[in-house]
Amino acid sequence: MTLTRKDSIKNVLGQIPFTAELYWLVRQRGSPLQSRYSLKNLQAAIPELMAQATHFQKDNPNARKVFVFASLHYWIEHAALLSVTLATLGHKVSFGYLPYSDWQTAINRFDYRRQNAYTKKVLRQLSSLVKIVPFPDIRTGYKPLPDAVQQIVELVTTYDTQYTLQVENVDPESDIYRMRLERNEEAVRTALAVFAVQKPEVVIVPNGTIQEMGVIYRIARHMKIPVVTYEFGDQRQRIWLAQNAEVMRQETDAMWKARQSLPIKKKQMERLRALFAARQGAKPWENFSRRWQGSPKRGGEKVREELGLDDRPVVVLATNVLGDSLTLGRQIFSRSMGEWISRTVQYFIGKPDVQLVIRVHPGEVLTHGLSMVDVVRNVLPNLPEHIRLIKPADKTNTYDLIAVADAGLVYTTTVGLEMAMSGLPVIVTGKTHYRGRGFTFDPDTWVSYYKQLGQILAAPEKHRLSHEKIELAWQYAYRFFFEFPRPFPWHLVRMWEDYKSNPLSKVLSKKGMEQYADTFNYLVGKPIDWQNVRVEG
Repeated sequence: MTLTRKDSIKNVLGQIPFTAELYWLVRQRGSPLQSRYSLKNLQAAIPELMAQATHFQKDNPNARKVFVFASLHYWIEHAALLSVTLATLGHKVSFGYLPYSDWQTAINRFDYRRQNAYTKKVLRQLSSLVKIVPFPDIRTGYKPLPDAVQQIVELVTTYDTQYTLQVENVDPESDIYRMRLERNEEAVRTALAVFAVQKPEVVIVPNGTIQEMGVIYRIARHMKIPVVTYEFGDQRQRIWLAQNAEVMRQETDAMWKARQSLPIKKKQMERLRALFAARQGAKPWENFSRRWQGSPKRGGEKVREELGLDDRPVVVLATNVLGDSLTLGRQIFSRSMGEWISRTVQYFIGKPDVQLVIRVHPGEVLTHGLSMVDVVRNVLPNLPEHIRLIKPADKTNTYDLIAVADAGLVYTTTVGLEMAMSGLPVIVTGKTHYRGRGFTFDPDTWVSYYKQLGQILAAPEKHRLSHEKIELAWQYAYRFFFEFPRPFPWHLVRMWEDYKSNPLSKVLSKKGMEQYADTFNYLVGKPIDWQNVRVEG
């Protein structure tokens, strides 16, 4: 990316040993930086955190050599808290970091080193428990990376560019691609050197798909080091975990294999129905932190009237937000989600006996990349009367559309699962967690896609899901929403609010460990025993 004259000067200064560090110590007196990069909440919590850690610290006969990595200041705070907790539980923990404030803006070397000096000062207070490994301090040289490693870097850089620009087609000459490539290469070189020396038994890293966290995950796998990735969804006090996999892939195979035959209790089913009703009604529910719709449910017939839908079969196509982590690398037979949508619209142009309703994801109101509205308009600026386009900001509840639909088409959105829960035949065209569970149609080629689509359109009623398949979809939904996320005290988004309610002393108490001990064990690589996991209700 193009640097300002001031940044160019700082880049030069940043190459001179100790300039940035001395400036920070003398001019800023070691105080927090006047920038977005802030660890002030962690710094304020450390005295109490370390006092509690010292009180609860224990020997662990099953201690593991753990390496925790994070980039970006908010992940660094969270990973530091996790590192202290694991060390208090008796594990030998190292914590490596890259001191960036964001993933999409270039930073000059001078400010980068100042941020590193500030981070080291804050984290130094943890050093009696956790070995701190500042990645900027590791000298690695710049010899070419092995081909397999370079391919890892380029794949993650492509994901980074798609995620940042919210596009599917990536220009390797673009500023953002080149900046992300440079950062990812630097992170990989450092990780190769650090892991070769440290030889961790397990690496723990947030997300594991994009940015420096993505390349660290992949390089650990390349070096055959076990890796645990973690992320957070909508639920407070819950964490998504994946062992030797990208957590954003939401791989539920092992869970489903172990638990699909277990009966769901009446109380558990009532809880799922309450959640589903809240999702439909655009209402918050329990520990879920957001509404899933911008507009309340008003009824299928009202929407049918407003959209001018008649008695012809109705197919609802629900899109994802472009560039979302849940869409990166999820193509099966199409080159991209955009291509699938384009070719599907082209198919329906010649099907005036069927009404297609395209529901563009409401989340697009918060994005800046290519809209699926544009993808549809590029196929045909003026759509025929049997194709309706619902834009992101339109006040239409998706569940009202499901109520009048005869079939559903999805890429990876969870709406496809909920369509199946409503009895609709759903064609799933991307790699998503509920594909192949027995209640969706799952083509793997364009030929099979068009064949399945044609068969459903020819006789929609005959393809409505049986009672058994609807029950299967509900059972899977319960497992996914309530059992796949594991108990965890501190959500990333409201971490310090959560920490105030759940300080380390409470988490490590007998009652707290009854709730969280298994999760901490899974984080250090103990295999998840899905047959016997602790469940609520």
